[in-house]
Parts: sequence; C-alpha cells; structure tokens
Amino acid sequence: MEKMLLKRMYPALLGSALLFGVTACNDDEGSDTPSPDGVSPYVTKVLDYRPAVGQFTNTMPEYEEGDTQEDMNRKVLEAIRDNRRTMISLGGYGGYVVVGFDHTIENKPGLCDFRVLGNAFNAGGHTEYGSSEPGIIQVAYDANGNGRPDDDEWYEIAGSAHPGGREAWFDELQAAGNDIRTVTDYRITYYRPETETPADAEKYIRWTDSENGSGYIAKNGYHAQPYFPQWVEGNELTFEGTRLPQNGLDLSGEGNNFALYKFAYGYADNETNTADASAIDIGWAVDAEGNPVDLPGADFIRIYTGVNQQNGWLGENSTEVMGVEDLHLLEISIESSTLKK
Repeated sequence: MEKMLLKRMYPALLGSALLFGVTACNDDEGSDTPSPDGVSPYVTKVLDYRPAVGQFTNTMPEYEEGDTQEDMNRKVLEAIRDNRRTMISLGGYGGYVVVGFDHTIENKPGLCDFRVLGNAFNAGGHTEYGSSEPGIIQVAYDANGNGRPDDDEWYEIAGSAHPGGREAWFDELQAAGNDIRTVTDYRITYYRPETETPADAEKYIRWTDSENGSGYIAKNGYHAQPYFPQWVEGNELTFEGTRLPQNGLDLSGEGNNFALYKFAYGYADNETNTADASAIDIGWAVDAEGNPVDLPGADFIRIYTGVNQQNGWLGENSTEVMGVEDLHLLEISIESSTLKK
C-alpha cells in the first residue's frame, strides 16, 4: 500500500475495499465524456491553486524544482479535468483551488446543480463518520463576461454548519474539547520552517490565527517532503475565510482511531461521491452578510479546506478534490429540499 494512502485509513479498516475511496477511477470512469452537445460536464480550466501547509502538499500534484504557479495550475488541471478523478490535496485550513468550465452551470430552482468529488468514505457500518474533511465552496457568476472571477463575484455556499446551523454531533464533540464554533472572519498564517529536519517533528511548521490561537503542523514518518508549498515565495502563507467546527474525535482515547464526523450538507470532501448529500445547490449561496443571493448559475468554483484541526496519526484535516460535475448535463436530478431536513 502506498504511504500516501495511510492518512485516510483507520487501523480496523485497512482492507482493499477502502482503496476505491482514495485512488483514481478505472479507464471507463476516467474517460473524457462530454455531453451530447459538445459541452463538458466537468472541469476544463484551473485558474489558481494555492494549498496550505500539509503532508500531501508538493506531492498531490507533485512539485518539481523550478515549477511556477502556472506549472502547478496545469498539473492540477491534468489531474482533475474532464472525468479523470486523480486527487489533489488542498492542505490544511485555507488551502484552495479555483476551477472553471466551458459553460455556465445553471442554477435550477429546487435542484442541486453540481457536486465536488472528493475521497470521503464511511467507517465500516457507520454512516455518521469516517473520513470527512470538509471543504467550503464558493461560486462566482461571470456577470461582466470578462472570463475571470472578480473579487466581488464570489459567494459562499451556506452549508449545514453556517452560523445558526447545528450538527447532530456537536454536543458529543464539544464535551471532548472540540471547538464547534463557525467563525466567519477567520485568518490563519503559516510560517516557513527553518529546517526540513526539525529536532521535534511535532513542532515542524508553526501557525497563528485571528482567534489568538497558535500551534504546529507536525511532520510524520510517512511523508518526508517539505509541507510548505515550494513554488510560493516568502516565509509566510496567510488564508482568510470561514472556519468550520472541528469534526475529529479520537474514539480510542489513545490517539490511534480518529473519527471525522460528517456535516449534513453543503461541503466538498464531506460525503461519499455517490451520496445525494454530496450535491450542491447554487441557490444556497449567500453574500458576506449571510443574505441569500439569486445567481443565474456558476462559471467558477473555489474550494478551500474548512477545518483547522490535527487528528493524531492522521495528521491535519485537509480537503482533497478529484473533480467537479455539472449534475444537469449528467442528467442527475437531486431535490435540494431533501438535504435540508
């Protein structure tokens, strides 16, 4: 088994069945499959890729010495364009990717419009938790037709943990010491390490945040490459956005069996790719004040890691992305009202 898979696997679940949740799909599923009118239901462009610090950063996709931002964008596109379903990692909190399409994904009233493909899976017979590393989703409609997402065109999908929302597992995880707040004006800064061979691997890369918090991203024995994105200049890496409640719980009490609880709806890499709850309704988009917005559709989608949490031997909570699907072009009908119960 490749070392890169270990983060996603629980000790009791190291069977071959789990590989289907984390590897690329077979040739049939990975083929370039445009809709009959020649418009692709899948990602056709990557506008930006900026992962946060993480154990898969610089490997998914692989950084090679001399690679520029444009090179990394191209590698991401090669991984997730069309229906190829090769994973990329967004690293810890805030790391993001911005993708585009050859058409506008239509916002159809009452229906989910797209889904972001990740590698979430259930733990054994449990459907409430497993490997769920939710990414927050933003959508932009190209109102001025300039072919790029302008800053004032981004709107956040209000998932189930948006302020005022409540997950079924909040009480249990709060009792365990998790921070279950949703913070809408969150900011985190990671600091480039002075050495790639720290004396204390648990204190590899330091971070501070706007909640007066601080901590470290640990370096584990499975991933020896640098965790700070190597094509990014400067010694600090800062991200801003909404921070979700911490959803990881150590079931063993000994740091070796972490359950990552699912959010009800509205996030990437949170639910299995075939589950209705992985689908997104553009009608859930809200502005910076939390007010609903009425968009004709989405031309661009940004996904960023929404949780800041270390989960023992699993490492940092990091969103993985395998692609995006336009559900309407694929003739998949999911009523959004069924997800908001």
